[in-house]
Amino acid sequence: MNLAGNAKQSTESTLGRAAFRPVLKALSSAVQGKSDIIFDVLTSILAGGHVLLEDVPGVGKTTLAQSVAHRLGLTFSRIQFTNDLLPSDIIGVQIYRRSDEQFSFVQGPIFAQLVLADEINRTTPKTQSSLLEAMNERRVSVQRETHVLPTPFIVIATQNPTDFQGTYPLPESQLDRFMMRLRLGYPDPQTERNILKSRGKRSDTADHSPLVDPETVLAAFDEVDAIRIEETVQDYLLRIVEATRHSPQFALGVSTRGALECQRAAQARAYLSGRDYVLPDDIKHLAVPVFAHRIQLARTVSLRGASSEQENAILDVLESISVPV
Repeated sequence: MNLAGNAKQSTESTLGRAAFRPVLKALSSAVQGKSDIIFDVLTSILAGGHVLLEDVPGVGKTTLAQSVAHRLGLTFSRIQFTNDLLPSDIIGVQIYRRSDEQFSFVQGPIFAQLVLADEINRTTPKTQSSLLEAMNERRVSVQRETHVLPTPFIVIATQNPTDFQGTYPLPESQLDRFMMRLRLGYPDPQTERNILKSRGKRSDTADHSPLVDPETVLAAFDEVDAIRIEETVQDYLLRIVEATRHSPQFALGVSTRGALECQRAAQARAYLSGRDYVLPDDIKHLAVPVFAHRIQLARTVSLRGASSEQENAILDVLESISVPV
């Protein structure tokens, strides 16, 4: 009986993974030459995590976020962050209705399954903080009332480099809410040539039909939970985390939330890769996108090179810790 049940569960899990292969293919067509980044974005989503896309304008951040929402069949909302945006513009407001002589809550654009927070660091810290409860608790509080957000609830935020004019650096508490920080970078010359040839006509981006539905995404959450992670792999993860806390290179190490997020992301990466167990290589691959934005360096660095310095520091830690066989 148990063997049959395990076989059935394994088959269902395989079918679940197969459902996301067309999604990966479609996203790779929408944003060409970035298959690895797309894999990481989908990994974060299936782990239930939020994503911060940091890069210069015009490299496909917004296109990727929109395509993810369409292909996963999620309700989508885009919020363009500006310096005059207010928290109520995001969460919603209480409005007095004369017809029934009482206040009622009008939902803001945050009430969607996938929210694109476009150029999040162009708004003030007060407005940025309005996302903290939503990203952590999947709910918002207005006038002593709590409103539950849709499930799944994922935020994909885009951020310009912090040395751009009119930007406000995200505080540590806000950065810690993002499972991964990723950078698309410029495409390679051949990919950019293909983009120039294909963009004469927009037919390649016209198909936005869903390839899965929200129920499939929610079911994948449970399947990701079932992915095994051995103690030796957990020990490897913990050694990396401990190194960031005790090395003189760091002023602020990785939080416990960061360790949990990395483990969850590793399970999702194994799931998308067709495995029911986590490899040390999953942890090693994810260490930079999951940890780099959570640490602070002891030495002073320029704003222009801060992200790269953080990533290099995590790479140094990885080099100093042996990978379990």
